[in-house]
Amino acid sequence: MTTELRRLRNYIGGEFKDAADGRTTEVVNPATGEAYATAPLSGQADVDAAMAAAAAAFPAWRDTTPAERQKALLKIADAFEARADELVAAESENTGKPLGLTASEELPPMVDQIRFFAGAARLLEGRSAGEYMEGMTSIIRREPVGVCAQVAPWNYPMMMAVWKFAPAIAAGNTVVLKPSDTTPASTVLMAEIIDSVLPKGVFNVICGDRETGKAMVEHSTPAMASITGSVRAGMQVAESASKDVKRVHLELGGKAPVVVFEDADIPKAVEDIAVAGYFNAGQDCTAATRVLVHESIHDEFVAALAKAATDTKTGQPDDEDVLYGPLNNPNQLKQVAGFIERLPAHAKVEAGGHRVGEKGFFYAPTVVSGLKQDDEIIQNEVFGPVITVQSFTDEAQALEYANGVEFALASSVWTKNHGRAMRMSKNLDFGCVWINTHIPLVAEMPHGGFKKSGYGKDLSAYGFEDYTRIKHVMTSLDG
Repeated sequence: MTTELRRLRNYIGGEFKDAADGRTTEVVNPATGEAYATAPLSGQADVDAAMAAAAAAFPAWRDTTPAERQKALLKIADAFEARADELVAAESENTGKPLGLTASEELPPMVDQIRFFAGAARLLEGRSAGEYMEGMTSIIRREPVGVCAQVAPWNYPMMMAVWKFAPAIAAGNTVVLKPSDTTPASTVLMAEIIDSVLPKGVFNVICGDRETGKAMVEHSTPAMASITGSVRAGMQVAESASKDVKRVHLELGGKAPVVVFEDADIPKAVEDIAVAGYFNAGQDCTAATRVLVHESIHDEFVAALAKAATDTKTGQPDDEDVLYGPLNNPNQLKQVAGFIERLPAHAKVEAGGHRVGEKGFFYAPTVVSGLKQDDEIIQNEVFGPVITVQSFTDEAQALEYANGVEFALASSVWTKNHGRAMRMSKNLDFGCVWINTHIPLVAEMPHGGFKKSGYGKDLSAYGFEDYTRIKHVMTSLDG
C-alpha cells in the first residue's frame, strides 16, 4: 500500500502555487528516512513571479507607519503561539527533532524574537537634525532597503526563518524567503498562518534547491541577499551579489572553541558543554564542539565528558528522554561519519563514533581526544554530535589554539578568575564570547561572526539596522 505524500506549495503574492513547470522534489523525514511530502522545485519563472509580487507590495509596505508594522508582527507572534502544536509537529517532521524540546526550546524564543522586532519597528533612530553648514539643516532618514532575497538553512528551519523575515518586515521591506530543500514544511505552514495578517506580496515563500537560491540572489530585483548556510554557499552568494552590488548578509559556519581552565567547575562545565555540543545533533554553528582543556585537568575532564556522552540519548521525536534526533540527511550522516573514519592515528575515540540504528540518520554522541591543531577535525566544521578535546599549557597557548581556525562565530571561557575571563573575552577573535556558559541567545543581543563565519548581525537592534539604509537630507534655511 502506497501512502499519498503531502503536497507543499509556494506562497507567492498571497496565493499558494505549484512550480510553474510542475517540477517537485520529495521531502524526507530524517527520523525515518522515508518521504512524507513533495515540494515545488522552483525555477526562474517562479523566482520572477515571487520577486514581482514583493516589488509590487514594497511601496505600500514601505509607507506604512512603524505602529502598523508593529501591530502586524504582534499578530503573527500571537498566531504562531496559538498554533504552536502545528508548528512544532511540522518542524519535527522536517528535522526529526524531539517534539518536547522543540516546543520548549525553539517555539518560545521564536515568538519572543518576533515580538522584539515588532518593538524595534518603532525605535529606528538617527542623529538629531542640526546645522553643520551655515544656512543649512541636515537630517538623517533611515529607510528600508527594498526587496530582500533570503535563504534559510535546514538546522533550524523555523527559527532561522524568523531571524530572516521579522527584522526585514519590521523595517518596511518585503521578502522572498527560500527554505532548505530538505526542510520546507514548517516555512510553508508559517506562510499559511501569515497569510491572514500581511498584505499580499509582503511575505513570499518559494521552495527549491541550490539553483533556486542562486536564481534569487542573481535576480535584478532584490536590494539585499541574506543567507544562513555553509561558508561555500556564502562565498557563492557574495560573488553572485557582487555583480549588481547587492547588499549581502551572511551567517555562515562556526568552530566554537570552549576553553576550560584548571579552576573551572568541572562537573558544571562538562554537563553544560555536553548539552551545548550535542543539542540538535550538533547541527548548530555555535555548538560547543572544540574543547580546549588545561593539561592539569585534561584526563579528568575527558573521562567525565566521555561518560556524559555515553549517558546522552538520541532517538525518535516522541521519545521524551532524548536530547537530540537524527542528522538532517544522508549526505550529512556520511560527512560526520567520514570525519571519524579519517581520524589520524594519534586521535582516540573516547565515546561514540558510530551510527545508531539502521532507520533514519542517527549518530551517537561522540568524544575524540588526542588531537593536534592542524588535524582536519579541528580545522573544519563537522556539524554533527562530535566534541573534540585538545590540551593546552597556558593562557597564551589556549588563545593560539582557539583563534587558530578560519571560523569566528562563537566561543566560551570557563574559569573563576575574573581577570582571566576578561582578558580572554578581549582577545578571542569571535563574534560572541560566553563566560561559564555556552549557547544561550536573547533577542536583544547580536548574533554574528567574523572571518569566514560571515558578516552582518542577526537579532538585536544591530540586526534590525542591517535591513535599513541611511539617507542624508540637507535643506536650505533660505528656501
